Amino acid sequence: MNTSLPLELVLLGWSVVVLLVHIGLQGQLATRERGTDWNAGPRDGEAKPLGLYAGRAERALRNFLETYPAFVALALALAVSGRTGGIGAVGAALWFAARLAYIPLYLFGVPYIRSLAWLVSLLGLLLMLIRFL
Repeated sequence: MNTSLPLELVLLGWSVVVLLVHIGLQGQLATRERGTDWNAGPRDGEAKPLGLYAGRAERALRNFLETYPAFVALALALAVSGRTGGIGAVGAALWFAARLAYIPLYLFGVPYIRSLAWLVSLLGLLLMLIRFL
């Protein structure tokens, strides 16, 4: 009996770790700038604008959240339909690697390569969709 999970589901599990990294990084950088009273409080009123790194972390998180639902849906659809492997697995690996690389690229303001990482992640989703359809 083979109990190993398909790559798409393994990466789905690890993608939760990437999500938590995004959330933790954004939260820590914002708290560093706005203070623990802001973080622990109700956050009513106008928040102090975020500085360079906290702002980038927030935008990187929002960008991640734009494609994350599609990745989750496609990974689950491939698994449920029995269509894992092949270009779907390649697509999942591309999406995952690109989204992982995107974090430092965005935080450190690396132009063009960051955009390339985003395009690679979209290519990964497209490959997963092709495999599913």
